[in-house]
Amino acid sequence: MTAVFSHGRLRLYLLRLLDDGPKHGYELIRLLEERFLGLYAPSAGTIYPRLQRLEADGLVTHTAAGGRKVYEITGAGRAELRQRADELTTLESDISASVEDLSALAGEIQTEVRGSVRDLKRELREATRLTRQTRWDRPPPPPGPVPRPAPATGSAPLLTEFDQRLAEFTVEVGALVRAGRLSDSQLRTAIRVLDGALDGLRRLLR
Repeated sequence: MTAVFSHGRLRLYLLRLLDDGPKHGYELIRLLEERFLGLYAPSAGTIYPRLQRLEADGLVTHTAAGGRKVYEITGAGRAELRQRADELTTLESDISASVEDLSALAGEIQTEVRGSVRDLKRELREATRLTRQTRWDRPPPPPGPVPRPAPATGSAPLLTEFDQRLAEFTVEVGALVRAGRLSDSQLRTAIRVLDGALDGLRRLLR
C-alpha cells in the first residue's frame, strides 16, 4: 500500500469514493488506479478487509447484485466525511503530490531503461560485426592439396540465423524491460546479466 494511505487514510478515501455513489470492490480498485495514473493499484486483499471493517462500524452497507457485493455509504459514513473534511482536503493534496513523484520516478526509470537498451543494441551490433570479421576476413590458406570441406560453421545460412536470433533477442529484452516496473537495483542486476553475456561472447571470439 502506498505511504500516502498510511494511518487509516485509505479508509477515509474509500468513504470519499462511495460518497459519489454505490460501487463494488473492483470498481473502487479501478478508481484508485485511475487516480494514480496507473502507477499504483491496491490489491483486493487491501480493499475488501477495509470495506468489511467500514460495514462493521456502520459506515457502509452492501447489497448483492450479479454475484457481487455493492457497497453504499450510510448516513454515519457521510457524517464522518463531514467531520474529517480538513483531513480529506490534506489527503487529496498528498495524493496529487504522490502522483507527481511516482510519475517523475517512472520517467527516470523509462529513460534509464531506454539508455540501457540502446547500449545493449550497440554492444550486440559490435559483437555481430566482430563475428563476421572473424569468420570471413581470415587469410587464404597456403597453396597445397585441396583440403576436405570443413563443417559449415561459418556458412551464410548460419550467419543469417544468427542475425535473426540476435534481432529477436534485442526486441524481446526491450519488451520485457519496458513491461516491467523495475527498481534501480533490478535494472543494475539486468545490466550485469547483459554484461556477463557480452563477456562470454568476447571470450568465445578470442
